[in-house]
Amino acid sequence: MQNTYITSLVFAFLATLSVTTTAAPSVKPGAPTPISAQMSKNEQSAKVNLNAADAETLRRDLFGIGASKAKAIVAYRESNGPFTAVDELLEVKGIGKALLEKNRDRLVIN
Repeated sequence: MQNTYITSLVFAFLATLSVTTTAAPSVKPGAPTPISAQMSKNEQSAKVNLNAADAETLRRDLFGIGASKAKAIVAYRESNGPFTAVDELLEVKGIGKALLEKNRDRLVIN
């Protein structure tokens, strides 16, 4: 008798738990916002001056440019003088056409 009573209580508890989890509203995560949409308009339109930017700015603001390539750009600028055209960036070791095209709209020469 006591065993039946305990079994009934466990069954009632599990049934109640099942109903509450099924009836609870499901929270659907929204689609992640693209990074470009998260950036402010100023960040998206910010241009990097090849003749004035330091290595940290180049690394932070250009796509595919790490610390070593940023240092190479600064070293090239120091040894050869200021850049006269964005395409001159191809002369820097480690910078290829694809990397230049990826960053062309972010670069300026002043």
